[in-house]
Amino acid sequence: MARPGLILKLSCPDQPGIVAKIASYVAGHRGNLIEFAQFTDKLSLRFFARLEIETGELDVDPEDFIEGFGTLGRSMKAVWHFRRLPYKMRTAVLVTKTDHCLNEILWRAEIGEMPVEITSIIGNRDTCRPIAERAGIPFHLIEMDGEAKDAGFKKIRQILADENVELAVLARFMQIIPDDFCRDFAGRLINIHHSFLPAFIGANPYKQAYERGVKLIGATCHYVTADLDAGPIIEQEVERVQHFHAPNDLVRLGRNCERIALAKGIRYHVHDRTIIDGHRAIVFPD
Repeated sequence: MARPGLILKLSCPDQPGIVAKIASYVAGHRGNLIEFAQFTDKLSLRFFARLEIETGELDVDPEDFIEGFGTLGRSMKAVWHFRRLPYKMRTAVLVTKTDHCLNEILWRAEIGEMPVEITSIIGNRDTCRPIAERAGIPFHLIEMDGEAKDAGFKKIRQILADENVELAVLARFMQIIPDDFCRDFAGRLINIHHSFLPAFIGANPYKQAYERGVKLIGATCHYVTADLDAGPIIEQEVERVQHFHAPNDLVRLGRNCERIALAKGIRYHVHDRTIIDGHRAIVFPD
């Protein structure tokens, strides 16, 4: 059984004594600080941190502990967020035809590696319905061809609202997300891209990579923004390409990169190990 605790994410202008002030606040209320990851950006002069705190021995109610931190946070001109532990993040997975990323998410959720509750699987094709049914997860088929696209995205938004979804994962969902959707779900929408970003543009990227004789291929997990494939990068994976690898081999290697990068990206997000800082993501890996 997981012990009761809190995760604190924080960013603020860099200044002397930040670590000591935060640690003193935790210790002063008999909290047990079991992780303190920090980073100071020397260019922007900003401080970033992620803390994990056991709260079983707190001398105050956890809600009072959270509220009381506000005085310290405001004095440091910080932006911060607390999450109660244990928890499971309500997550929807969006798919089209390809299923390897979906299967990876379901497997890692089943073994408890990701603290997520898959509320539903949403597809603009029916291909992945049997996978959802085997997992006992609702599947929503959304028509998005031609003029049905706008109505389809409205239906998706309604499903996410009805299911109180905290995170939506595009697991090879082959649709461009509308700008207003990106803005409303900023920081809560994760995509897996089938190569590095920036990358080969257009159809059949693996064939383009093959024709260019690339020596590395990879995949990029990133937050979705209105700028197509330009959101803050959470994780990237690579595979070495040899001269004897055909395009089908690159597809196989690329799928491995996609599965691993997406799994890591989701894990970092749901464990509150990411802080979005403008066009990039600060990541505290475990």
